[in-house]
Amino acid sequence: MPIVKDRAIAAMLEMIREDLAALNVRHEVFFSERTLHADDAARIRAAINDLTFKGHVYKGTLPPPKGKLPEDWEDREQTLFRSTEVGDDIDRPLIKSDGNYTYFAADVAYFKDKYDRGFQEMVYILGADHGGYVKRLEAVAKAVSGEEAKLTVLLCQLVKLLRNGQEVKMSKRSGNFVTLREVVDEVGRDSVRFMMLYRKSTEPLDFDFAKVTEQSKDNPVFYVQYAHARCMSVMRQAQEAFPKLEINQKSLEKAVVDADFEQEELKVVAKLSEYPRVVESAALMREPHRLAFYLYDLASTFHSHWNKGKDKKELRFINEADGQLTLAKLGLVSSVAAVLRSGLTLTGTDAPREMR
Repeated sequence: MPIVKDRAIAAMLEMIREDLAALNVRHEVFFSERTLHADDAARIRAAINDLTFKGHVYKGTLPPPKGKLPEDWEDREQTLFRSTEVGDDIDRPLIKSDGNYTYFAADVAYFKDKYDRGFQEMVYILGADHGGYVKRLEAVAKAVSGEEAKLTVLLCQLVKLLRNGQEVKMSKRSGNFVTLREVVDEVGRDSVRFMMLYRKSTEPLDFDFAKVTEQSKDNPVFYVQYAHARCMSVMRQAQEAFPKLEINQKSLEKAVVDADFEQEELKVVAKLSEYPRVVESAALMREPHRLAFYLYDLASTFHSHWNKGKDKKELRFINEADGQLTLAKLGLVSSVAAVLRSGLTLTGTDAPREMR
């Protein structure tokens, strides 16, 4: 009912903000499609007029859908976007024969709104079932901006929830579904954020409630956070073993420069050296999973080295008979912690100092 519509929408939007905040997401601008249809769809008309002025709009007809011809098919004249001239497979209708605007007309107005606000590069994130929209949206970007603006469409696969190895079946029709907020409340923000990043966006994600809460190598977020906590534990143990040893950033850096590391330790150094390139490539390629994968690999390298120290004394981080050697090894541990902390921060997850 119109009398409660605005209040209901405001309440839903506030709920969305709260759910995003629980996931440590701060979304600054929310855009309502209703604004495009306000004032007799003035902004949609303006967008179509702009395309018309640029020669991208004409009156015409489209061929019938591929495959079996619908019985009610009528070859009616419509207002069409000449999208084939800017990279699309077929021209797209903007105004139907009955005078109503198509959904696509609102897409045109939405992009024009962004472009008019000064944005030169836009990223659309759509579900994998919207793959057919990619070329038409890219065509809109070229036509509206005269190829000055760049639009990138990222397609994301669905998430499948698993409990006790069984898929959690969901259906909006039957009212059986699990909300994102419920998942966050059950397993924690860090598990949700990291696991959502721990796969390529083009690949489906099996989110297993059991796996993301267990303390094992099979739980990526635990494995990475535990590596950072273990680094912090080593630093505390070193301070207890050498209460008079000055352990600070300056002394650690000097000790690392002068150190002669073992071959196993150089593997950790090599993995650390990859970090700047990983961050850069993840940002340029818009593939944050690269960072999550790297953090897991670094954690694995560090845990492996730590375990080898149980059998080989020369690989242990703390040598109670040699303070300077210990400083050098602590410099390596501190570097691992710094990279893990930086990477976890970029993924929006915590870097705990200890885990029990």
